[in-house]
Amino acid sequence: MNQFLFSLLVILLGTTSLFAQDASSKLFEELQLKDSLLFQLGYNQCDTAQLRRIIHDDFEFYHDQSGIMDSKETFIKNMPNLCKMSYKATRELVAESLEVYPLYNNGQLYGAIQKGVHEFYAEEEGKPIYLTSTAQFTHLWVLNNDQWLLKRVLSYDHVVPGE
Repeated sequence: MNQFLFSLLVILLGTTSLFAQDASSKLFEELQLKDSLLFQLGYNQCDTAQLRRIIHDDFEFYHDQSGIMDSKETFIKNMPNLCKMSYKATRELVAESLEVYPLYNNGQLYGAIQKGVHEFYAEEEGKPIYLTSTAQFTHLWVLNNDQWLLKRVLSYDHVVPGE
């Protein structure tokens, strides 16, 4: 009986490691870079040209507070509004929260799910930078002609400090 339990434990541990995150994998690193381009350039610096390059034409964005943006153009047209707020908004990824899961069709990689936690900050003249909210995100990336494009975004569980 002990031999059976030991064998079962070895099988379970081996199976678990097959599905564990590998932060050093090429896919993880590639989508981590895409996340950086999306937010460091697109969101933090209002670079809509960058957004155009990495967002799929069939794009949808679902936000738990501001609703749905059902197209790439609607999303990009709304980005300048973010840049005209009374403070400069920035987003920071909680690095250790990032996870990437490949999606296959008959053994062929076609997409990936990327999820994590991010924090949003405000920078106002004469004030220290402060946290405005923390939220979770889930992104669906798809391969299109060997290029990763962001197709679906879920932004949810926004928590405002002190609430």
